[in-house]
Amino acid sequence: MAGLSISGVSKGFGSIKVLKDISLQVEDGEFLTILGPSGCGKSTLLKILAGLETQDSGSIFLGERQLDGLRPKHRDVAMVFQSYALYPHMTVAWNMALPLRMRRLNAWQRFPVLGALLPGTAAVRKEIAAEVSRVAAALGIDQLLDRKPAQLSGGQRQRVAVGRAMVREPAVFLMDEPLSNLDAKLRVQMRAEIKELHRRLGSTFIYVTHDQTEAMTLSDRVVVMADGEILQVARPQDIYADPCDLRVAEFVGSPKINIIEGRMQRDRLVDVAGLLLPLDVASAVGTRILIGVRPEALRLAEHASKVAISATVRLIEHMGSDVFVHVEMPGVSDLFVMRLPLERAFRIQLGEPLQLGLRPGQLLFFDAEGRRIRTTSAVTPIERRALA
Repeated sequence: MAGLSISGVSKGFGSIKVLKDISLQVEDGEFLTILGPSGCGKSTLLKILAGLETQDSGSIFLGERQLDGLRPKHRDVAMVFQSYALYPHMTVAWNMALPLRMRRLNAWQRFPVLGALLPGTAAVRKEIAAEVSRVAAALGIDQLLDRKPAQLSGGQRQRVAVGRAMVREPAVFLMDEPLSNLDAKLRVQMRAEIKELHRRLGSTFIYVTHDQTEAMTLSDRVVVMADGEILQVARPQDIYADPCDLRVAEFVGSPKINIIEGRMQRDRLVDVAGLLLPLDVASAVGTRILIGVRPEALRLAEHASKVAISATVRLIEHMGSDVFVHVEMPGVSDLFVMRLPLERAFRIQLGEPLQLGLRPGQLLFFDAEGRRIRTTSAVTPIERRALA
């Protein structure tokens, strides 16, 4: 097997550019997730890789072999669709066997009744049946081979769709939001099964989703897309902790990251919510700076101080082991969300005034266009009198 190389791929429908110069290297055996909101172009990219759509420009290589212009059946990739795409009139066994029948049997051998009488047909069909049984047993659906899709649950249909891809033994698995039609409990179960499947097969998986939980739990690396462009490619933990763009920071994380606006002052200080934050960048006084504060980067201060933020509790959400506390701060239009462990939050009441502190090193800075401003040291709030 070999890695997949995507170079300068663009795609438009009429005047609408869906993909804009996409370049990406997928390593052999990697589990890569493409994450982004609806309409960002992620499913279109997957269809281009599968050969179901043709790019306007750019090239795709699987190892040394160029895939451009090849029909889907010649690309050595298999796709699992969001809607499962099972044939309703066929049994599970026939749905899974269909790719092998189309590949290994000629048109005459596939012909009903008479095809079975042709030389070699029986042996090939026996091999196909054995491979289908092996894959079905691995997926735990070997007892369902005689059923039709209408007689299956959503999770069972998903396993059949995955099994149909597995029997082909492709170099690359393409999965287009395969869990979106399942309920929450079944999604958790299927996530674990897909991860185990990847570990067992060692094949390359490219997985498309808008669900950040799937992306963070399944992936070796995550590609974050928006408006037909790649914003960032990194490990899941780096996407969360070290986003390179405000859109990445806002899309990844639950609850959503808090954003507050500040202004540069003299001496490289940012004035935000009554605090001064040192920022080691050369920006003109008055420059607009956006500060991202993850819910866990806020903490309760023991008492009022010159480096604490005054806030009032407006909403409390109990989420089991964690509590999400929504607070209102003077001069800030949006509510801020703070994540607290249950033992720290059980006494907090609606309308209660709080003093909040910021955890040094956990603040993210962005310019007015949303580009990341990187600092060379942890940022710790200082007293306002520093401006005097």
